[in-house]
Amino acid sequence: MSIRVVVADDQELVRSGFSMILEAQRDIEVVAEAGDGVEAVAAVRLHTPDVLLLDIRMPRMDGLEAARLVCAESGCKVVMLTTFDLDEYVYEALYAGASGFLLKDVRRDDLVHAVRVVAAGDSLLAPSVTRRLVADIIRRRRAESVPEPAPARLDVLTAREEETLRLLARGLSNAEIATTLFVSEHTVKTHVSNVLSKLGLRDRVQAVICAYETGLVTPGSAP
Repeated sequence: MSIRVVVADDQELVRSGFSMILEAQRDIEVVAEAGDGVEAVAAVRLHTPDVLLLDIRMPRMDGLEAARLVCAESGCKVVMLTTFDLDEYVYEALYAGASGFLLKDVRRDDLVHAVRVVAAGDSLLAPSVTRRLVADIIRRRRAESVPEPAPARLDVLTAREEETLRLLARGLSNAEIATTLFVSEHTVKTHVSNVLSKLGLRDRVQAVICAYETGLVTPGSAP
């Protein structure tokens, strides 16, 4: 079954280039293109894709607002497209529900890999990027308000699920978590699924953010 994708970018060359790369894959189908946020939201509503590649800076409706609407209305995974890896809007996009981001100069193979990873329910942020992004998010949020104490949110988790969340937040893959906990990778996937379900989170990116917000993991802690 093909992964259905919508590509939204106000630059036609970028949009068509990404579409051509993805359409060349047997397991990926580009069901629509969009030139702004309004068109992107409409395309998602009409075509119900698995993944939306969404430029952050677009006319009429920017990618941030479009991401909020798409994530609130559907199970479509949103991947933000940006020119700068520290674009301030990336942080807000992750809070809106985006599963990660790609730089517009992404390599062909990395683009294809990212779409497959996100469609499978994972995040596409590399561990080092995840830690840097989330640490910065939490510093900003803590400057605005007091974070919620860990027990208030995490007491619904078992001890093993909490440990899984801690390792996930430190950037470990499922295979690495399995090795650390001396369990099978299938068991880790079950733990991750339970964590997301119990905490009401969309994906691993939001799980990482939650781990930092609650103080389970702190910026600068050892991986």
